[in-house]
Formats: sequence, C-alpha cells, structure tokens
Amino acid sequence: MAEEPRDTGNWAKPTSTLTVTETTPGAANLVEGKRLLSPVQGFGKMWQKTYKVGIDGVEATPQAVIAEWRDNFPSFWPKGNDFYPPLTGLEPGEVALIKAAGPGGMKFKTGVMVLYSDNESFTLMTPEGHMFAGWITFSSHEEEGRPVAQTQVLMRAQDPISEMGLTMGGHKMENKFWEQTLANLATHLGVDDPKVTTTVTCVDKKRQWSQAKNVKHSVAIRSTLHMLKPGKKTAG
Repeated sequence: MAEEPRDTGNWAKPTSTLTVTETTPGAANLVEGKRLLSPVQGFGKMWQKTYKVGIDGVEATPQAVIAEWRDNFPSFWPKGNDFYPPLTGLEPGEVALIKAAGPGGMKFKTGVMVLYSDNESFTLMTPEGHMFAGWITFSSHEEEGRPVAQTQVLMRAQDPISEMGLTMGGHKMENKFWEQTLANLATHLGVDDPKVTTTVTCVDKKRQWSQAKNVKHSVAIRSTLHMLKPGKKTAG
C-alpha cells in the first residue's frame, strides 16, 4: 500500500456539500448544503490578486506571523465586516460564516471552507452563492531579510450579477478590504507604518456563459431575501 503524502492532514477531506456544525450568535448560515466552487466553475473573468506587507522592524518568523494571523483572523478584518470562525478554529474542512459589507449598506451573508492549513499558510475556498468562485491563500515567507505577510486570491465572479458588481466598483472595494486587513495585521505585530502592495493580473478575459446558471445561488439575492424575512432587522 502506498504511503500517504506527509501533508495529507493539512488538507480538507473531499466533500460534496458543506455542513456547518455550529452557528455563532449573529451569524446567518446560508451555506448549508452548498457545493464548493473553484475558479474553473465561475462565470466572470479570472483574476489573480496578490497583496503583500513587510513585517519591518519586528523580530518574527513566518511561522509566528501565520500563527498570530490564523488565531486572531476575524480581528484584522475592516470594520463593518464579520467573520465567524468555527469553535475548533481554522482547521482543514471547517466552515466559517461571513457577513461582509456590500454597496449601499447591504450585508452579504455567505461563508468559506478551510481547504488547507499548515504552519506557513492556510487557504479558504468559496461555496455556491459567494460573490466569487475561488481560493484565498494567506501565507508568510522571508523576503529581503524580513518576514512578509501575503494574501493571494484566484477568482472569478460566480454569476452575472456578481460580475456586474465587481466591474462597477466591487474590485476596488475588495482591494481596499485586503489592503486594510494586511495593514491591521502588520500594525498588530508592531509595524509602525505598514506599506501594502497590490498586484492584479487578469489571467483569463473570457466570461464562461455556461456558468451563468450560478445566478440561482446569488449571494446578493439570497442575502436580500434573508434580510426581508419576517422578524429580520432591515439594517442587518
């Protein structure tokens, strides 16, 4: 029998649909039973976005940076956005719920699954209904003699509504989101004046019209319907 790769335990086990084992108060579970979608299964143009910040003037290893980032992940998100991690932490296969700020004061309610996690990186994958289909990898490595924290996103808008939203300012909002997140992390680690760099590359300009059907899972539509349910606060 062939031996399993040494990093097998760092990967989530294959799953057909998501299951949320517990719900944090204030979190809306709109991902139960949803499938995971890779960028290949998205609708819009494919983008790779890389955000980096140097952890200058601080004695820290990449492993220490990642440990602090993963353990306190929600605290680095910009105000107005909520990340509800599972009680067991960001371990492979676990599902976290999200309430993210959208245009016009809308709150997008979705989630992510932890696809991979080790002592130098962790990757989140999006389910049906998220704003985009893709992977978000958080990592740290040595660069020019000091640790660097990095967020890298490979994504396509999941459906035509999300593609329109990204084109009309959504990409700019997302860039600001991750830039602020990295700045918050660096400040927390002791960096006085963090400088975040952003690199955006369009990997594939084609829109995949065969995936336009993803609109039936649209987070914008589902979040609006959830907000309008009897007993729900319209501001949430």
